[in-house]
Amino acid sequence: MIAGGAAIDCYGIVGMASKKQIKDGITEILRRENFARGVVVRQEEDQVFIDMYIIVSYGTKISEVANNVQSKVKYTLDQTVGLSVDAVNIFVQGVRVTNP
Repeated sequence: MIAGGAAIDCYGIVGMASKKQIKDGITEILRRENFARGVVVRQEEDQVFIDMYIIVSYGTKISEVANNVQSKVKYTLDQTVGLSVDAVNIFVQGVRVTNP
C-alpha cells in the first residue's frame, strides 16, 4: 500500500496496474485500495525486492519515470517503516494519454 502510494505521486504515472494484466490483455488502472495487486514484495535471505506494475503517461520518458519511481519508493519505505529495499523492479503495463 505504501509503495503504491509513493509511486502514484511520481510525475508521469497514470496509475498502478495488476500484475496479471498481460495474460488478460486488458490494462485497468487500480484504485488506491487495490494497489497491493500491482505490487509484489519478495524477500530472499536478507534482501528485499519489490516488483511494481505501472501505467505511464503518453509522451513521458519511460526510463526517467521508472527511475523516479524506484528512488521515491525506496526513500518512502525507508522513512516510513524503516525497510531497506535492495531493488525496485518496474514493469510498464501500458501507456495512456492523459487529459491536461
